[in-house]
Amino acid sequence: MPTPAQPSVPPPAMPAVPAAPPAARHPFPVYIASLESPRSRRAMSACLHRLAALLHTAAGRDPGPSPAETFPWALLRAEHTAAARTLIAAQTLAGPGGEERPWSPSYRNLHLSALRGVLQAAWRLGEMTTDDYHRAKAVRNFRGTRLPAGRSVHAAEFTALLRACAADRSPAGVRDAALLAVLYTTGARRSEIAGLRREDYDPGERSLRIIGKGDKERVEYVHEGAAALLGAWLAADERASGPMFTPVHRTGAIQRRPMTDAAVRNAVVKRRKEAGLPPLTPHDFRRTFIGDLLDQGVDLATVQQLVGHASPATTARYDRRPGRRRRGAVDRLPFPDPRDVRPAP
Repeated sequence: MPTPAQPSVPPPAMPAVPAAPPAARHPFPVYIASLESPRSRRAMSACLHRLAALLHTAAGRDPGPSPAETFPWALLRAEHTAAARTLIAAQTLAGPGGEERPWSPSYRNLHLSALRGVLQAAWRLGEMTTDDYHRAKAVRNFRGTRLPAGRSVHAAEFTALLRACAADRSPAGVRDAALLAVLYTTGARRSEIAGLRREDYDPGERSLRIIGKGDKERVEYVHEGAAALLGAWLAADERASGPMFTPVHRTGAIQRRPMTDAAVRNAVVKRRKEAGLPPLTPHDFRRTFIGDLLDQGVDLATVQQLVGHASPATTARYDRRPGRRRRGAVDRLPFPDPRDVRPAP
């Protein structure tokens, strides 16, 4: 685990934190086990390891390799969580150019959410009193928002990606063409793509049953062109059930286990490089799907249902139309023609 960045300002004096309670009643594994998805378990584990390291370091102790597993979460009080918030506020990440940037508000609040979760587990185990739990968890969230990361995938770029797949005569080329087509025409998350199963696809309806965040199931529909590419992949291995997208061995043998989230990302990166395109991620297809539907006049509620957002406000953040209106407004400003301001010969 990487060593967390040190705060740029001195942290407040940390109250002493006694030794951890017995492992059998430790809230960290209880909290992590209560999370539904592997991705959530990984994310919250990382947050708590990072927080434990920050608190140990602020108290002058060596955090060790896996600090959250032994940290005495049940002994935290309001002064500890207030100090943790101050430490979180001081953290930075390296930006694209190597410059240090503060954590975003959502990333900061993710760590506070993990902290509240492990405190609740401690309370449920009877390791904290109700008063101590409520006081400790009453740490304020950080305010502020950031625009969604990423970019749109233009139609010409998608065509170039499919050409890169077609140039690969192995089953991996057929698979990746279908995978990209499903990403492009459903806006599904990469974890949802990895979790798709053959029995969840109805070719006649061109519909996919997708299980998203919070174990919520929804139905999405693939474009006719995407259905043809998906059909070609399914015909390459005519099993009636099992994972939709599976690894392909370098010999061309189609394997039976599902692709991982990382494998989905790697497939996108590989085809993007072969097509000679700028960097893009699986989530950029989701961003593009939402923006394209809204551009075509599809109502916000329908788009929200298609992509499985819990709130329409989340979907609205991907709407490109307000930005275009603002750009159009700026273009109406009087501005001299650059050719008229060139120096005389």
